[in-house]
Amino acid sequence: MSKAVYVATIEPNSGKSIVVLGLMRMLLGKTPKVGYFRPIIDDLEEGEIDNHINTVISHFELDINVKKVYAFTRSEVLKKYNQGKSGEIIDGIIKKYKHLEEKFDFILVEGTDFSNEGSIIEFDINVLIAKNLGIPTIIVASALDKTNEELVGNLKLAYDSLYAKDVEVLAVVANKVIQSEEASLNENLSQEFDEDEIEIVVIPRINSLINPTIKEIVKQLEGKVLFGKEHLNNQAGSYGVGAMQLRNYLTHLKENSLVITPGDRADIILGVLQANNSANYPKISGIILTGGIIPEPPILKLIEGVTPAVPIISVPNGTFAITNKIGAIKSRIYADNQQKINTSISTFDKYVNVDRLADRLITFKSESITPSMFQYNLLKRALKHKKHIVLPEGLDERILRAASRLLALDVVELTLIGEIKKIKNKTIELDIPLDYNKVNIVSPIDSPHYEEYVETFYELRKHKNVNMDMARDMMADVSYFGTMMIYKGHADGMVSGAIHTTQHTIRPALQFIKTKPDVKVVSSVFFMCLEDRVSVFGDCAINPNPNAIELAEIAISSAESAQAFGIEPKIAMLSYSSGTSGKGEDVDIVREATKIVKDKRPDLKIEGPIQYDAAVDMRVGKSKLPNSEVAGQASVLIFPDLNTGNNTYKAVQRETGALAIGPMLQGLNKPVNDLSRGCTIDDVYNTVIITAIQAQGL
Repeated sequence: MSKAVYVATIEPNSGKSIVVLGLMRMLLGKTPKVGYFRPIIDDLEEGEIDNHINTVISHFELDINVKKVYAFTRSEVLKKYNQGKSGEIIDGIIKKYKHLEEKFDFILVEGTDFSNEGSIIEFDINVLIAKNLGIPTIIVASALDKTNEELVGNLKLAYDSLYAKDVEVLAVVANKVIQSEEASLNENLSQEFDEDEIEIVVIPRINSLINPTIKEIVKQLEGKVLFGKEHLNNQAGSYGVGAMQLRNYLTHLKENSLVITPGDRADIILGVLQANNSANYPKISGIILTGGIIPEPPILKLIEGVTPAVPIISVPNGTFAITNKIGAIKSRIYADNQQKINTSISTFDKYVNVDRLADRLITFKSESITPSMFQYNLLKRALKHKKHIVLPEGLDERILRAASRLLALDVVELTLIGEIKKIKNKTIELDIPLDYNKVNIVSPIDSPHYEEYVETFYELRKHKNVNMDMARDMMADVSYFGTMMIYKGHADGMVSGAIHTTQHTIRPALQFIKTKPDVKVVSSVFFMCLEDRVSVFGDCAINPNPNAIELAEIAISSAESAQAFGIEPKIAMLSYSSGTSGKGEDVDIVREATKIVKDKRPDLKIEGPIQYDAAVDMRVGKSKLPNSEVAGQASVLIFPDLNTGNNTYKAVQRETGALAIGPMLQGLNKPVNDLSRGCTIDDVYNTVIITAIQAQGL
């Protein structure tokens, strides 16, 4: 049984980071404990962490000691080879790997980088490592500067080398392929490889991954950042030299272009900064000042006063030499560039048959569900049928950052409500890489649907003495406008509450989205992602003191929500006593609610009244209720009132470090979900995804 996979490349700059990041995300979604290992890394400066290791461990929050993740540096390997101690290299790699193997269910092993271009023995080393670790391999190659025949030939040669050493090849990946060549390359690869035995993957060139960031350019050029340190993750889509007069150069600006100009050309510097702030010209990614020339103090003071939204870098060499160097820079992915990481993962998911590859890789099934596995499953379900979600609080930083992440993963269509100019200024100010080609931004009163929405609202609410003037005021409100988008079919769901109250978010939905025919109570659940399981907590956000009938309906709705999200519902109706021992009005309500559920839904497993410890702890549960199907293994926990539920979910969240996803509202005809005003970016991201899944009809 394979417990690992080895990702190997046959050349430098193959783009294997896309495969590594995508695989890690997939593995964490299928397996509770996933490790990461790099047998050989590049040499490091004192205190420096290998970029690949830092990116994977920090992004996926892996619980691994950095020093345990690699075996040798490149110079250590060369030294041992020169001393005739090559056997010690393999022994050391196996020892480090076996230590990780004891701790993890599955290990992703990333091969070497080919940093020393032209290294003849490097691929052979990777083959030798994979053979001695006894794990299957995925081969990655780049299509840049190659014909299809050359690329296929290279992959076949690599495959043959591995096959000759009895190393199983799971997949061959052709990366950075020109889109017009995808079909013919797929055909050529299918003729060369048996698709029943090997996964064939063709990934096109993604400009946002190929283009270097300003941070990478600064590092390569040993530049000095004069302004805009917070914008170093800007990507240079193209570059051009500003040598002509300003009026002529402005016509050559392109979207995300990098401006290269001598440091004494104040006219170019100030002109392109002004163009960057103008709606009439494309945005630039940065300015490189050549010749080691720093602008004069009055010019620096002027630039400082306008707080440029792009980095300005001074470099020591001349314009011609710098331009050539920039053209030769190869882009990499860094831990702090979340946009590139998310784009890499979404690219992998788009072009790789993830489920089929997972079946080839993972030959065991885990009984537990970790937070990462649950989130991965949510993402996959949302991607199956992409939905349109509206976010009324378009100026909030958390909303914008979550929107950027969601769009990079291409998981939903989004509408932000707000003024486009204000939103653009905010994203520039906060350096949020929001893709304006993918997001819809609308201001209520400027919307072409505004009058239509006003008329609809008036017709729906005129029996409540709403007149046209009142309808106009209501439709200018972001919550009412967003909810009307759902009602009219212009969006599938809404997420709000980052800066608005729960009442402000839900009231419009109750007025005209309304509840499902068989539902009288709108309630909520949290998905509590504990270390080894996911529990459903309800109701922790909406109903203060439900009676027995309402509590029963909350239990049934929560069980249905659990089932819809892949959790077998075992319902615990919580109280301060278990079984028949307790007396009093509060416990009687829980007892009555339990009876109602049993009568209405005899198919559901339910226990109540039951105490929290008896519900979740098998030892306690069996001692108090030995014949119960639920005690000790409850997955749906129903609290008797809002006070108990809200405090308990927050206590569990804070004390255990559990991830709380929600609240998710239940019972509405179409999904509207409420955020806490203390929500995080992750809360917004997760809530949008569960809203999209709800909109699929679950």
